[in-house]
Amino acid sequence: MTNRLLIVSNRLPVTARAVDDGVRLTAASGGLATGLRPWHESSGGLWIGWPGDVSRFTPAQRSELDHRLHERAIVPVHLSPDQIDRYYHGFSNRVLWPMLHYLIDRVPVDAMGWDAYAEVNEAFADAVAGVYRDGDMIWVHDYQLMLLPGLLRKRVPRARIGFFLHVPFPSSEVFRILPWRSEVLNGLLGADLVGFHTFAYVRHFVSALFHLEGLETDIDRLWVDGREVRIGAFPMGVDAAGFAAVAETPEVVAEAEAIRREAGGRKIVVGVDRLDYTKGILRRLQAVARLLAREPDLRDRMRYIQVAVPSRGEVESYRTFKREVEKSVGEINATCGTLRSAPVHYIHRSLSQRQLVGLYRAADVMLVTPLRDGMNLVAKEFAASRVDEDGVLVLSEFAGAAAELDGAVVVNPYDIEGVAGSIQRALSMPAGERHARMAALRRRVAAHDIHEWADGFLERLASMPGSAGTGAAAGTARSLASVLAEAHRAPRVRLLLDYDGTLVPLVRSPELAAPDPEALELLGGLAALPGMTVDIVSGRMHETLEAWLGHLPVSLWAEHGFWYRAGPDEAWQSTALIPEDCIRRIQPILQQFTASTPGSHVETKSASVAWHYRRAEREFGARQAQELRMVLSEALSNQPYEVLDGHKVIEVRLRGVSKALVARRMQPSETAGTLVIAIGDDRTDDDLFRALPESCVTVAVGSRPTRAKYRVADHRAVRQILRGLLDALRDAREEPETGAGRAARQA
Repeated sequence: MTNRLLIVSNRLPVTARAVDDGVRLTAASGGLATGLRPWHESSGGLWIGWPGDVSRFTPAQRSELDHRLHERAIVPVHLSPDQIDRYYHGFSNRVLWPMLHYLIDRVPVDAMGWDAYAEVNEAFADAVAGVYRDGDMIWVHDYQLMLLPGLLRKRVPRARIGFFLHVPFPSSEVFRILPWRSEVLNGLLGADLVGFHTFAYVRHFVSALFHLEGLETDIDRLWVDGREVRIGAFPMGVDAAGFAAVAETPEVVAEAEAIRREAGGRKIVVGVDRLDYTKGILRRLQAVARLLAREPDLRDRMRYIQVAVPSRGEVESYRTFKREVEKSVGEINATCGTLRSAPVHYIHRSLSQRQLVGLYRAADVMLVTPLRDGMNLVAKEFAASRVDEDGVLVLSEFAGAAAELDGAVVVNPYDIEGVAGSIQRALSMPAGERHARMAALRRRVAAHDIHEWADGFLERLASMPGSAGTGAAAGTARSLASVLAEAHRAPRVRLLLDYDGTLVPLVRSPELAAPDPEALELLGGLAALPGMTVDIVSGRMHETLEAWLGHLPVSLWAEHGFWYRAGPDEAWQSTALIPEDCIRRIQPILQQFTASTPGSHVETKSASVAWHYRRAEREFGARQAQELRMVLSEALSNQPYEVLDGHKVIEVRLRGVSKALVARRMQPSETAGTLVIAIGDDRTDDDLFRALPESCVTVAVGSRPTRAKYRVADHRAVRQILRGLLDALRDAREEPETGAGRAARQA
């Protein structure tokens, strides 16, 4: 790998603490540090992040810390205690964390800290931009830094930026409760590649972009300000080989044997979680209590070991949750305990890797039942550690890992009776089934480990084309503004303008798209200028264009060029012949799809018929459109028609009828010395762009992929262009050709 990798995360791969003789750094053991360490070292790159609260470090300790981090190619982003409180404990963990995990009742009514969140993301952006070199790849991690890709795009516009979210991305209906949802989505879209653990999270993100920002994706990508942004699922793994190697060490084997021996022949059920309300610990304890109440004989034959790793003890809601868990443990042991044992063994501390893997190896049943989890690597660590291919994994269907781990017993953590029954089933599962399930789990975990995850994401990011920035399309040396600024020098100008989505905004009901006074004023003013020709090139029926624009001194092209009218006093002419049967044979197909797709309708034209689904439910409408395309393609094979996939419309039109007809009917004498400017927002406009001479100015509206040389955002930007042309050309045409006039015009 020749380019450096800049890894950006809230926490660093080392933990710093002050000691009497200076500073002590301890390597982090998490999956992120394990997976990215080889890339960090081999690329000669940097790791950028918060080193923890160093507010009590002495100046000498701060200096030593920065020096030692520099030796490890780590760039610290120091935060004040107030920033930590409001950005990290406040907004990130009190607002974003519960919302992303669907626990919206835990989002405080006084949701504060957004300003600190934005401020810290800005500080991270400054730190990254300060060390960035041309050619570096930047990989940003997790929910604490969701604004960072967009901020970096402004500072280093051509950087290749990736973002990975390690927690769930919720449905758009949940995400929309966030008041700053637009800022977060646009922050993420600053990346070239946005990654999630599962396809479900990808689907939710795409849905949020559409419903909240009006942005549509083409399967796994969309276009933002002329850049391609890709979206993908990259299920994170664990260091499977590393866990397996540790599991076979004599120390771990002895640890597992000691745990079993101390259990005195009881079945061992294990839960290992961060002490967090999303992990489902309380409901899991209720399921254990329900099982023990239902099966009293298990009270002396089962031991449940719950390891609760301390987490966010500074936050009051977490301290309250800790008390609730401890109370629940006490109640179960008081109610279900016997003279021989207390059924729940509760451990509130971190374990060493040896202790943890020993516990994994000793377990008969592993309970991983979060209420919602991005992935949950504990489930994968358990499988990787079971070199004996024994043990049963009971896994929540709301953990991202459930989409991959087919050998698990999958449960709904909200179904207390169901979880209790699944624990009982796991405890009594025959050996043959246990081994078969665990073998399947281990194959998956080994094949898709942490290194495969990192390699896959970074290789995808590296393979993407460099960011083209905004404004002109990639490869154009001059900006659209500079080209249009010279329009007054051309003896003639011809405007070829699409209608819907270009002159006027797209609307859900086509009949509501009539031109407003500003659009009519602009078209009339431009058409009245000497040397100016205006053509409206639309897919609409010629009757509609006549009613809306027929009084203007402009040329009208209807049904993608099938009908043409030169001016207000001219008759409409067809540019092609219509076969006698027209499109009668496909009408029943379209009627059937319209009946089964609420919000869709059929528009019958002279040379085509269109099935519109703009008002249909988005995902269902898209699926129906895909099915209709296949049905129509089969029905029209060897027929003189083609199926066209437009913007929320499937159109069947006479083959050869397209907006390219407009370009073909333009004589060379008409284009010589004429500045031709074509503007459109749809795939049908690419037919026109493709057919025009290379010297013409082609402008795409929106973020779709296009053949156009230039790009603008929306119909408002188009009107701004037209207003600028009108003002500049009106001044130029009216100005006397004196030396002073020429100087003023050039100024």
